[in-house]
This record gives sequence, C-alpha cells and structure tokens, in this order.
Amino acid sequence: MDRWSVGEPWRSLRRTTPAAPYLAVLVIRTGRTQDLIILRHTSEGLILGDDDDAEAFLPKSGSPAHDADGSTVRVFVYRDKDGRLMATTRPVKAQVGEFVQLRVRAIRGAGANMDWGLDTDLLIPHEEQKKDMEEGRWYVVRVALDTRTDQIYGSTRIENFLDNTSLTVEKGEAVALMVFSRSDLGLSVIVNDVHQGLVHANEIFKPVSIGDRITGYVKHIREDNKLDITLQPIGYRQYNDANTALLAKRLRSQGLLHLTDKSSAEEIHAEFGISKKAFKKALGALYKERKVRIGEDGIVWIG
Repeated sequence: MDRWSVGEPWRSLRRTTPAAPYLAVLVIRTGRTQDLIILRHTSEGLILGDDDDAEAFLPKSGSPAHDADGSTVRVFVYRDKDGRLMATTRPVKAQVGEFVQLRVRAIRGAGANMDWGLDTDLLIPHEEQKKDMEEGRWYVVRVALDTRTDQIYGSTRIENFLDNTSLTVEKGEAVALMVFSRSDLGLSVIVNDVHQGLVHANEIFKPVSIGDRITGYVKHIREDNKLDITLQPIGYRQYNDANTALLAKRLRSQGLLHLTDKSSAEEIHAEFGISKKAFKKALGALYKERKVRIGEDGIVWIG
C-alpha cells in the first residue's frame, strides 16, 4: 500500500513509494474536467491532488457526499483571481480547446465577462475580441489557456485557432460543423473543431444561425486548402428553390408521400407549411427532371 507523509496545508501528502506501473498517472490540468484524489479534509472543503504533488481546493459546498481520503472525485479545475488552483463539481459549458456559444454577462475594464456555468466568469480580454462585444449578446468563443499564467481565457478571434495547413478531411466526407460568422459569401464554419470552411450563400436551403452545430459535407478542396462545404450529401441534387429542396428531401427519406397536386391546400400546408401553388411548382420541377412519379395514391420518389 502507498504511504503518505503530511506537510504544509497546500504542499502535503507526497507519495513516498512509486505508483504501481499499471495505474494511470493523474495530472492536474487547468481548464479540464478530470478525476483527482481526495488528499485530506479541511473545515472549508477538500484538498485534491494528482500523482505529481500538485493540489487543488474543492469548497465544501461542492464536495461529494462520500468523500473518503484516497478516493477520487470528478471535477473541473481552474485558477481563481489570486492564481490558486480551484476545483468544482459544477458542469461548465466548455473546456480549454473547445468552441462554444456564450452570452456576455457584463462588460468591465478588462474585457467581456461570459456566463459559462461558474461563479467566476470567463474573461475575453479586449485584445481577444474580433469586434467590440456588447452586453447581453451571444458569441461563438474559443476557450483557451494562457501558458504563461496558466489562466483560462476566451477569444472571439476564431480563425486564429483554426488550421488548414494539413487537412484531416477528404472530398465527400461528412463533417461536424459549427457556424461562427455570416457574410455575403455565406456561412463561415468550424470543421471538425480543427479547420475552417465556407458554405456558399446559394447552397443554404434551410434556416441556419450563428452557433448552430450541424452536419455538412466537404464539397471541394481548393489548391490553397480552403474548404467548400455543402449541407447536402454529395451526389444529391441541390435545388435553388427552397420548396423544391424541401419536397425532394422528404421524398428521398420516405419514398412515398400521400399527397398529389389534387390534394387540398389545407392538407399541403399542414404537411409542409407552404401554399398549394408553391407545392405544385416544386412538384412540377421534380416531375420535369423525372425524379418522381405521380400516382393515385401519392408521389413516389424514383430518383
């Protein structure tokens, strides 16, 4: 069994025998949720540690019900305003290295204070704001760590954290997207939390907002490694008319719709939320391209 020697309050309980080789080594990582060892109790809370003599403080209000010395507790670790390592069992909205949409709680001298789930706000310094931020508004943020001070901070300079130098995606591949800005060109998106891509404006056929997480597909890789992203699976016809795209998507997934151009306006609106005139126009476009067959029982997708 390992033995422990007791020292000063924040420097105590050092291992006097090496850990068994098959045990995972615990290391305190600022800005991460992790399992730490309960070293000892104080009147104000628990002292948690790792296998490298580092310690963090978990206040009594957040301590687990069963907290015997030597057991582990899962916590998020951060530094308070005085630089001390603190732990909390409260969930945070994002960890270091992640992108998240957050609301500005307040604008103060040092920058924007973001609500990210803790009593201590996430600070976005003025120099890390792509544009001056406004109180109450939502922004896509990168949670980062200052390696000099070991302090967590946020940034809205999203492009600085994306790299297309060495791509990890291929043409046609399905990718996870997060929308971080909009322009006349279209939607700028984070691709797989690593790369930057663009969904062109003429290929957006559904409502998409800043901060949305959606699935996309790599449509084209340019010579400079810029990524053109589409929201439709590669090989599927993309229609400029939103109603045609909606009808085509529903037919692809279901194969048959029990509606025709003779259905009532009420039935069509209940199903698609569009007028009968718009429905007939969309259906006509698909019929002209020989994508559907219209029968007595409904519309059949023949692709």
